[in-house]
Parts: sequence; C-alpha cells; structure tokens
Amino acid sequence: MSKQIYRSGTSIGANIAESTNAQSEADFISKLSIALKEANETEYWLERLFNSGYINQNGYQSMKHDNTEIIKMLVSSIKTVKNRTETKEI
Repeated sequence: MSKQIYRSGTSIGANIAESTNAQSEADFISKLSIALKEANETEYWLERLFNSGYINQNGYQSMKHDNTEIIKMLVSSIKTVKNRTETKEI
C-alpha cells in the first residue's frame, strides 16, 4: 500500500509539472485532470493505510487535509481554464 500511495502521490506533482509546458489549453486541462485522478487515488490509499493501522489519526488527518487542498486547487484550475476556453468560443 505504501508503494501505491508513493506512486499516486508523486504522479500528482509530475503531471502538474508537465502541465506547465502544455501545448494547448486542452493539453493543460488533460494534464491537470490526470493529476486530479491521481489525487483521488491518493485519498483512497490514505484511507486504506489509516484503516489498516499503518498510519495514525494525526498523520492521516494531516495528509488527507493536504490532499484535499490539492484537489480543490486542481478542480478550481481546471474550471477556470474550461470557462476561459468556452468564453473564447462564443
């Protein structure tokens, strides 16, 4: 389980880094959407680690809070770019 959370957690940052060199707004949205999926997967693995006793409640709550904030930022960024793209098309 720890290897899974390591993979999904580091993939968030990798996809965000890739998005900075996106070839288009659609590519940017795609990269951030992948990061969002990885953040959701990370939340799943955090819950598994906590429920199985591998991490304590304080560690779980801290990491879950950080991950939730990342999810909120990703959702906001994706919505902003989608809205900007839709406005250009009108």
